[in-house]
Amino acid sequence: MKHALAALILGAAGIACAAGEAVVFPGPGLELAGRLYRPGGDGPFPAVVMLHGCSGMWARSGEPTASFVFWAEHFRTRGYVALLVDSFGPRGEKEICTQATRKVSPAADRPRDAHAALRWLAARGDVDARRIHLMGWSNGGSTVLHALRPDGPGRGETGPRFRSAVAFYPGCASLAKTEYRPTAPVLIQSGGADDWTLARHCESLAARAPKGMVDIDVYPGALHGFDRLDQRVRERPDVRNPNRPGGRGATVGTHPEAREKAIARATAWIEEKGR
Repeated sequence: MKHALAALILGAAGIACAAGEAVVFPGPGLELAGRLYRPGGDGPFPAVVMLHGCSGMWARSGEPTASFVFWAEHFRTRGYVALLVDSFGPRGEKEICTQATRKVSPAADRPRDAHAALRWLAARGDVDARRIHLMGWSNGGSTVLHALRPDGPGRGETGPRFRSAVAFYPGCASLAKTEYRPTAPVLIQSGGADDWTLARHCESLAARAPKGMVDIDVYPGALHGFDRLDQRVRERPDVRNPNRPGGRGATVGTHPEAREKAIARATAWIEEKGR
C-alpha cells in the first residue's frame, strides 16, 4: 500500500511539473511570479490561490515542492485553476524561517500578494471571478487570515472577493487577541501537537469569530506540516519560534491520518462554499 501511494505521488508530481505554467503578474510594487495549473477546456473554472510557508515554494530541483504540486494537481483534476504564488523570489528571499526579523510579513506584505493574485485570476477569461478561493500553509496560512481582515492590506473597496479560504496551521496568536471578522468563511486545519504555531490560539480565534465564519479542526498528535508528502518527523533547530525557550526550534513532520482527513475536509469546504 505504501509503495502504491508513493508511486501515485510521484506520478502526480510528474504530471504537475509538465502541466504547471510559469507566470508573472503585477504585484504590490513589484512583479510577482508563480505556477499556474489549469484544467483542459475553456472554462470559466473556479480557482484557488495557494500561498507557501516560510520555507518558500521551491524544491532544489527548481520546481515547486512535491507537496505544493500535489495540492495544485489535486484541485486541477477537480476542475479548478490553481495558482501557486511565490512571495519570496521576487523580493530576493529564499526562505524566512530562520530570520530573527523576517523581511517579508504575513500581516503586511503577503496579503497584498494574495489580492494581486485574486485580481489577476479574476481578469482571466478562463476563471469564474465569483468563485476564487484562498489556501495557505503555515506563514501562508497566517497570510490567509490577514488577507481576509476587513482592513486587510491590498483589499480594495470594489472588485473581486475571495469566496472562501483554508488556512493550514497558521499563527493565530496576534489575531486571537481581538474579535476576528473575516470577509469570507475560513477553515483552519491545526495539529494538536504542533509546537510552532499552537492550535489553542486558533481555537480561541475561532471561538470569538462571528458564527459560521471560522471553522477549525484540530488533529490529535499531528505536528506542524502534518499534510506534507512523506516528510519524516524531525527537529528544526534553526527556525525562529517564540513558543520555545530561547526562541528557536520546532518539530515538523507528516501525520498520515491527519493528512488524509485534512485533504478531504479542505476539498469539501471549498467545493461546498463555491456552490
